[in-house]
Amino acid sequence: MSIEMKLSITGMTCNHCVAHARKNLEAVPGVSVVEVSLESGTAVVKGDVDAAALLTAVKDAGYEAVIDE
Repeated sequence: MSIEMKLSITGMTCNHCVAHARKNLEAVPGVSVVEVSLESGTAVVKGDVDAAALLTAVKDAGYEAVIDE
């Protein structure tokens, strides 16, 4: 089942940060699409994926994240 989750990410300051966060999110099994925005500090992730795995991927990239309701 494919779902869409929006994450609020703190700590990104440049386009390199965006690319790093995107790379880590894309590496999570089940992710099909990732869109990361520096301006809004968000990521939209689509796929068959666990929310905890996404949060861990962002933390491993060096940033903090929460799932937006």
